[in-house]
Amino acid sequence: MLDIKWICENPDSFDKSLKARGLEPMSKHFVEMYEARRFHLTKLQTYQSRRNELSNKIGKAKAAGDEEAAKKLIAEVTEIKDLIAAGEQIEREIDKKLIADLAVIPNIPLDEIPVGKSESDNLLVRTYGKPPEFDFNPKEHFEIGEALGLMDFEKAAKMSGARFVVLSGVLARLERVLAQFMLDVHTDEFGYTEINPPLLVREHAAFGTANLPKFSEALFRTEQGYWLIPTAEVTLTNLARETIYAEVDLPRRYVAWTPCFRSEAGSAGRDVRGMIRQHQFSKVELVSIVTQKQAIYEHERMTNCAEEILKRLGLPFRTTLLCTGDLGFASSKTYDIEVWLPGQNTYREISSCSLCGDFQARRMFARYREDNNKHLRYCTTLNGSGLALGRTLIAILENYQKVDGSVELPEVLHSYMNGTTEIVSHFEVNS
Repeated sequence: MLDIKWICENPDSFDKSLKARGLEPMSKHFVEMYEARRFHLTKLQTYQSRRNELSNKIGKAKAAGDEEAAKKLIAEVTEIKDLIAAGEQIEREIDKKLIADLAVIPNIPLDEIPVGKSESDNLLVRTYGKPPEFDFNPKEHFEIGEALGLMDFEKAAKMSGARFVVLSGVLARLERVLAQFMLDVHTDEFGYTEINPPLLVREHAAFGTANLPKFSEALFRTEQGYWLIPTAEVTLTNLARETIYAEVDLPRRYVAWTPCFRSEAGSAGRDVRGMIRQHQFSKVELVSIVTQKQAIYEHERMTNCAEEILKRLGLPFRTTLLCTGDLGFASSKTYDIEVWLPGQNTYREISSCSLCGDFQARRMFARYREDNNKHLRYCTTLNGSGLALGRTLIAILENYQKVDGSVELPEVLHSYMNGTTEIVSHFEVNS
């Protein structure tokens, strides 16, 4: 959530940022709301001052034995108390409306973010690896998985409908192994603390990471009022909720492997076949809670951590800086890491590493105290996939496929797979 004071002090910058995101200017609306709130609070303060003044007079009147004067003053105080009570209710309604309006305004892009309308305007930052060359037409992951008898969409559909899959045998193990490999690297080498968080959260937690109210249709909600997490970003970032850190205690770095649940509202017709876009998938998520001064470095660091996983798996990828029109709602700067998929002959997103500034911290009152003074500042939050497991599995199947339908496994996974080096079928595994 944005700082209303900043909007009022920088209306032109605010409107410029909204325009860069393809939105209409709104500074006038928020300035008017803020000024109306200030006017109302001033009126309340006048009532409170008058009440205090009358209370003093009541005491003096009673001390002087003037009960008639005291009675009149008490009646006036009672009337003012009613006005204050009504005014405080109006204040709560004003604040509720202000928060509701601010809650659907996206974060402000950093100055360095390229202005653009869509992913075609994103800026290529770097590439790694060379896409493999095949002497046959490479298949897509679902063709490979179904031919191996290890990937079943029909049985999943009978149980749950579209956008679900059943993995079995070596593929089920491979997804579990990928999670273990990623967690080991991120915890043992990169200093992240592993967390096993809840998969269900209350509304205020999803609001804190800006998933609500803007994206309620993209989430699943239970009848008991819980929300299924769309990513562990929600739970990991909320570890900082209503916390005041000492500056020396930051950064805090967390990693979690969890199922994720998304309704994929608005994605009809996109990636209908296969595992690219599922209602349920697994992901290893990275979250950092840092100071404002640490933010830029931490963003580069997190992105490098995610890239290193792909490097060790031998998967070609590219990293792009998202333009204003493609930037996520809560992000002020995002790197997308896209892995090469030979079956689709294109790069597809496998991780987004986002710098959110204090946008989420304001929603969940996550703050830190600077060492040199008593001033409290809002934390900076960052999040990124380290990586999406289903899409990593997809990339391995497509990049390591062989003409006979078998699939080699990256060398770094051999020990995790008990020496298994190749997937050939659900009946037979060569080692």
